[in-house]
Amino acid sequence: MVRSGFEAFARVGIDGLVPLVHHDFEMTTPAALAAEPGTYRGPEGMRRYWDSFGDGMDQVRFIAEGFEDLGDGRVLTPVRLQGRGLSTGIEVEQAVVLIWEVRDAMAYRCLIYGSVEEARKASG
Repeated sequence: MVRSGFEAFARVGIDGLVPLVHHDFEMTTPAALAAEPGTYRGPEGMRRYWDSFGDGMDQVRFIAEGFEDLGDGRVLTPVRLQGRGLSTGIEVEQAVVLIWEVRDAMAYRCLIYGSVEEARKASG
């Protein structure tokens, strides 16, 4: 499901991902890793998160660099976030690690970490 979500997002953007988001979905972007930290809930929260990039960036891409099944419906995914500044044209890139929790074959929670080591430690 996580791999399918990244593939759908790469093909058609946020409209490909939103149908895979559980109505009880939750994701909090930590202040250390986000320009606009916040908590996003449900499919509309996922759409709001995506829309938050539009103010300062374009050509935003999330590139998954692997998928590791952690058991209990959790998948560890190192990701590169790439984009380009709207006003500057400067290319930017950030590496993060996501742990997706899957419930009812949908994305239920997304936890965001700065490194694989941090994500593994937090996930037990």
